[in-house]
Amino acid sequence: MAKSTSEELGTAPIGQLLVKQSVPAAIGILVMSLNVLIDSVFVGNWIGSIAIAAISVVLPISFFIAALGMSIGVGGASIISRALGAGDIRKARKTFGNQISLTFILTITMVLAGLIFVDSLIPLFGGKGSIFAPAKVYYTIILYGVPFLAFTMMGNNVMRAEGKPKFAMQTMIIPSVVNLLMDYILINVLDMGMEGAAWATTISYSISFMYVVFFFFSKYSELKINLDYLKPDFPILKEISSLGAVTLSRQAVISFTTLLMNNVLFGLGGESMIAVYAIIGRILMFALFPVFGVTQGFLPIAGFNYGAEKYGRVRQSIKTAITYASILGSMVFLGLLLFPEALTAVFLSDRPDLPLEDQLVNAFVLEHTPNAIRWVFAATPIIALQLIGAAYFQAIGKAVPALLLTLTRQGFFFIPLILILPQFFGELGVWIAFPIADVLATVVTGWYLKKEMNATLG
Repeated sequence: MAKSTSEELGTAPIGQLLVKQSVPAAIGILVMSLNVLIDSVFVGNWIGSIAIAAISVVLPISFFIAALGMSIGVGGASIISRALGAGDIRKARKTFGNQISLTFILTITMVLAGLIFVDSLIPLFGGKGSIFAPAKVYYTIILYGVPFLAFTMMGNNVMRAEGKPKFAMQTMIIPSVVNLLMDYILINVLDMGMEGAAWATTISYSISFMYVVFFFFSKYSELKINLDYLKPDFPILKEISSLGAVTLSRQAVISFTTLLMNNVLFGLGGESMIAVYAIIGRILMFALFPVFGVTQGFLPIAGFNYGAEKYGRVRQSIKTAITYASILGSMVFLGLLLFPEALTAVFLSDRPDLPLEDQLVNAFVLEHTPNAIRWVFAATPIIALQLIGAAYFQAIGKAVPALLLTLTRQGFFFIPLILILPQFFGELGVWIAFPIADVLATVVTGWYLKKEMNATLG
């Protein structure tokens, strides 16, 4: 059964295959995004608006460490897809074994460093004033669960590389459901506040990790592990690292951008402005799930067929993925354009006994967030080209163009814009930087992708 599933990547109709791969990925992303979204609603209503800002400050740090696992997963998944396409099962298994070893060593090292430098990292990422204390509580507990999240994200990408999108989806659904259940028990029932929110998340990561272990020791996976596969294979490690650096660099830039945004926004409006961006960040994670789902579904299809030298199918998969993702992106844009006020209100408590400080923050957020949402998502209908274009080079093992195109939007365009535009336009300058960067990055990616397709795919 497992073998026929991976071989289907090279034989089934592209449109049908893309739907089969993308829908579970999109559902998994949706559930995880809903988890973050509802988690923020719970925290905002049961703890307060400052708590949302505190979590927003911490997430880029913990997510960067978890992104080590994701980057190792994506880099190795590219190799595994191409190896399975070429019929080289030993290389696929050796790659997976090296992914396990590399994830363990790097995440444990980063967690230790994160705990040692906690008091420096939190203020650096915008955790100042009244945000610092709850952010430190949340951060310290979350770090204990980050290695489990890293292994989960690594395994999730490998499952998709094997052509097992439903199992990959389940690894994302399980921690989301557990986290929401534990949120209710620890925050609402036991009144544990920020500690409860943090432990709920850490417990959910641990249970998801156990599911990943179950999958790879079951009959459903082709990637059986023995001790020999865990030994370092330096050519494979080099390829995992070069391709994984694309994902890791993206997350590093996201973390740096969040650091920059939080500091710029703090200067413009203090904790209240950071709370505005915290809500927008949650919506960014949630709203684009169908576009990200298509991107994730596209990766194993492109990689497998490229490894099998079926270049016509690769070209067709690119065009189909861009078309599907663009349609979905346009639908997301329309919804956000029409209902930003309703989305903002969901995150805020209307309790009459809310402290005065939280009431003032809520009033500020309600006034400033809806217009910001409209600007931030203004270029959503066209971003599919940029996402699919960058993902294509990662899927086929071309690390340098994948890295450059991945960094184009946030690294080359957004960061300079966020440093320049607020000096002339204040708060508006922050929000208009998003669509300008999206348009510029899409133009560059579209030109380079067309050139590469004509040169290599015929």
